[in-house]
Amino acid sequence: MRRIKKVGLIALIFCISFSSNSTNAQQMASGNKSLNEKEKSIIIISSLTAKGDLIKLKSGLEDGLKAGLTVNEIKEVLVHLYAYCGFPRSIRGLQTFMEVLRDRTGKNINYTTGKEASPLNPENNKYERGKKILGELTKIQLPNTLTGYSAFAPAIDTFLKEHLFADIFERDVLTYAQRELVTISVIATIGNADPMLQAHLGISLNVSITPDQLKEFVEIVKTTAGKKKSKAAMQVLKQVLKNRQLQ
Repeated sequence: MRRIKKVGLIALIFCISFSSNSTNAQQMASGNKSLNEKEKSIIIISSLTAKGDLIKLKSGLEDGLKAGLTVNEIKEVLVHLYAYCGFPRSIRGLQTFMEVLRDRTGKNINYTTGKEASPLNPENNKYERGKKILGELTKIQLPNTLTGYSAFAPAIDTFLKEHLFADIFERDVLTYAQRELVTISVIATIGNADPMLQAHLGISLNVSITPDQLKEFVEIVKTTAGKKKSKAAMQVLKQVLKNRQLQ
């Protein structure tokens, strides 16, 4: 009887292990695919909003809805990017989206509103929540002592962790991967922020965006921000991928 129980336990462990490996394999296989239409739209919308090209943005927003993005997902994209290119660009993007939705309503064209963000837990320390999320994204044990620009201006460190990574990244309308697509699209479009682009390309890899998908991202940015910005982004990406190979 003990032997039967032992064999059964081993079989159970094997099944659990196999199931876990199968799930991981499916996730890896999914990650090897090209960017889907929703992801491409997120890049286009983010880049055009950061650039301030509102005429092309209208078409980009229409295409995003057609690709399956919900209204709340697009609103979340436009809200998220303010942290990287400012309120003026974000608000103009939202105003443009309002126009698109009004036009659709006038033409009796349906759209999907989508889910709202889940309520956040106000009881947990916001700074620590943001620090934890940043650690998950970077896969780095964050030091307790501030260094660099954070030590130079501690207020920015507080805003970064409490607002960007707690208030914004914790909202569940978009996934971490989708938020990183927004982020790298904005940073690549505004340009001259290579250290930040390098950091977020690294985070993109951490949240299962593949090197091939990032190369595809650069090609999309070429159509929205121009060859110069695209070329600069590709140079940063090459360095990020090189550094990964050396680790």
